[in-house]
Amino acid sequence: MPLLPPDPLNPSCPNEAPARPPALSMLAPGAARPGWHRTRRGVAALAIALFAGGLLTTHGETAQAKPRAAARVSSATARLTQRAATVRGAAPSEVAGPLPPAVTRALAAARVPASSMTVLVERLSDGAQVLSYGASREVTPASTMKLYTTYAGLSILGPQYRWQTAAFVDGPVVNGVLQGNLYIQGTGDPKLVPEQLSELITQIRQSGINRIAGNLVLDKNYFDVSTRDLPPLDNAASAPYNVGPDALLYSFKALSFNVTPLPDGEVDVAVQPPLAQLRIDNTIHATRGRCTTTAAATPSLTSEPDGTLLARFGGALPTACGSQPVNLAVLDHTRFFAGGFLSLWQSQGGTFGGSVSEAPVPVAARLIALHRSPPLDEIVNDINKFSNNVMARNLYLTIGAVGFKPPATPDGSARVIARWMRRSHIANDGLRIENGSGLSRDETTTAASMVSLLDHAYRSPVAQPFLASLPIAGVDGTMRHRLGNSDVMGQAHIKTGTLSNVRAIAGYVSAANGQTYAVASFINDPRSEAARAAHDALLEWIYRLPA
Repeated sequence: MPLLPPDPLNPSCPNEAPARPPALSMLAPGAARPGWHRTRRGVAALAIALFAGGLLTTHGETAQAKPRAAARVSSATARLTQRAATVRGAAPSEVAGPLPPAVTRALAAARVPASSMTVLVERLSDGAQVLSYGASREVTPASTMKLYTTYAGLSILGPQYRWQTAAFVDGPVVNGVLQGNLYIQGTGDPKLVPEQLSELITQIRQSGINRIAGNLVLDKNYFDVSTRDLPPLDNAASAPYNVGPDALLYSFKALSFNVTPLPDGEVDVAVQPPLAQLRIDNTIHATRGRCTTTAAATPSLTSEPDGTLLARFGGALPTACGSQPVNLAVLDHTRFFAGGFLSLWQSQGGTFGGSVSEAPVPVAARLIALHRSPPLDEIVNDINKFSNNVMARNLYLTIGAVGFKPPATPDGSARVIARWMRRSHIANDGLRIENGSGLSRDETTTAASMVSLLDHAYRSPVAQPFLASLPIAGVDGTMRHRLGNSDVMGQAHIKTGTLSNVRAIAGYVSAANGQTYAVASFINDPRSEAARAAHDALLEWIYRLPA
């Protein structure tokens, strides 16, 4: 069957107001999280339970806003958005100048030469460049590359764009038994987690199916096969931030274990999401004394001949260590999705007697269930606040599939974004996009190109959801633990970027002088990790610029 027609709930007009994100559900103190399988010592099959949340696999800090900064942040965000709606910039003029003294001192303390840093700071009210240092030099941007992907996504697809995951059947349902195959067709939903997949399964069950006599067939043809099984960055295959894109991405293809030593000497192991083929062998024992090692909290994972994924926990874990979270990317996308689907299918009373395979949905198959993702503006918020790589990569391919044609390829997405940037008059000198997430040694940009994008975004119809998605200094996302005790706290909306040898910042500063500035700065150096203070000093310098 052809891919589903455009969703009438997906307006592509970027002027449409974004929907309010759904409220987060709260758990009573001490309540177990739905979907967490818990086991003490012994071997246990994964409990089949519903899951009400999602694991965000991130590369960086993830946190909620600090309550004490909420009022300040609210006013700063409103002021920034208001300025974005009214400013009309003049043509910028290049002004070269030395780095601010505080920035130079921070670089010297880190033993990083000034030549390793590039900076461009633009006053958005008139386009004046108040600081330009190496702004046209190509650099590795790390996760600030997500700004190109998310702004292009909001502009091309629209803030209310929603992905669709659909279920089809190719046979009749007789006395609750599907006499044929069940097909699941994905279009790259970046946030298909157990709660959402459970909704799709509920619809399937409501169609009258209790047992699937045929096979579970996955249609993942929305993304080209060349986008699968790509080599992980730095060979860290089990790192959740290295998970690649997939048309049926499920729960970020990562397991989240929570290992807790208890006073009675037992150790509790909880895991999410549930997978039908996962078994846990837990022989850890809790010990007294100082927390000297947490190695026991990391399982060894083995794929058994019968398809079981066995997670073995052993050794000793001091109670002083407290609860230990461990996140691991496992399996391939097909086995991970199938395991998650069948676990939830069985938890709703369904049975299955076939096997799992991949194939396109037949033309004659009939649609029985359809799930729509959260709107794109909510997805973009997760991508930028928490620097979620696989969500960004799925969005990047979706841009190509919608703007060019499926099956999506990175080249097709790059062509769509390049065409949009030309039409929007956004500078793209030095820009090279590989996967749209910044998790690459080959992606490049310049400070000048990044500020051109930030300037255009600030004046655009999608400015509000784009600006709101950026981490706020000292408050949330990957900026939560930075500049919390400075005047710039709550006044800078900054996307960060981190790779070995790379530190990057890009975003906006609402200065004390009443002006708003766009800033992009990159440090590409073997000692870049030690030079983070230089970027913090730059943001403080911008905030204190004279009127």
